[in-house]
Amino acid sequence: MSGRKRKMVALTAAVAPKLDVNKHKNRRDLTLKKPIHSESAETDRSHYFTPKTDLQHRLGEGFFNQPCITLAKELLGKVLARTCADGTELRGRIVETEAYLGGEDKASHSAGGKRTERNTAMFMKPGTIYVYPIYGIYLCMNVSSEGEGAAVLLRSLEPLQGLPTMKQLRSARRKEGARQLKDKELCNGPSKLCQALDIPRCFDRRDLASDPEVWLERDPNSDPADNKDIVSAPRVGIESHGEWAKKPWRFYLLGHPCVSVVNKEAERESLSGNVMNNLGPSDVESDRGQRNVIRTSQEHH
Repeated sequence: MSGRKRKMVALTAAVAPKLDVNKHKNRRDLTLKKPIHSESAETDRSHYFTPKTDLQHRLGEGFFNQPCITLAKELLGKVLARTCADGTELRGRIVETEAYLGGEDKASHSAGGKRTERNTAMFMKPGTIYVYPIYGIYLCMNVSSEGEGAAVLLRSLEPLQGLPTMKQLRSARRKEGARQLKDKELCNGPSKLCQALDIPRCFDRRDLASDPEVWLERDPNSDPADNKDIVSAPRVGIESHGEWAKKPWRFYLLGHPCVSVVNKEAERESLSGNVMNNLGPSDVESDRGQRNVIRTSQEHH
């Protein structure tokens, strides 16, 4: 072998391993990149959750079968996922909820056990979606829980995936020339999150545990919310219901920028370790009472 050929073989052998290392390095770098908060169209179809992970982390019927107050707190930190008609996937982390117990709860649509065409979903099995209109033009999304006529209102989300699509959906409902929304403003309200995730009225009475277009997931990238991180405060927009407006049945993640309404007094009590005390014995008993009502009803049928 000539000297020139020997040099070429040696050079090839020296370079080849480096190319392989760089190849694997680039692949590893790609897996570490976070798809959320990117403005590219690819974000809408990102691999934030793979199909395998969807099945692994999707919340089933057992999760929803909890007393209303308990479910309202357990929903914090969970991810609401939505698949659009074009395959775009939208996701938002739940950061604020409100519990409506039905029965004695005068602020609930099902107060006194009243059943109507509108609130039927509140009496269906836990995990049923209850979508209702407000002001004739906006929608709110609730999730039924254990308990006769009990459901949890989803108040605010932290947008995770599909932000470009969310912005388009929200902008379509705003006046022409309105300022551009910040990311934290996309889903920081019950009607806003329905707009941003394209939750239509026809989703009413669907089952979150099995529906192919909308479901809930555990977030594999974060730990469950700790009680010390949960603020318990009065519900919003029900002032006309007297003492029931003071019940601390709104729950949100302390310090989260996507919370719709911050309650400083409730936060001070939370920081002092009195989150559970905010509920009070009567409130806990109310939640238990709703659970007992449904069980007693089942025993008599």
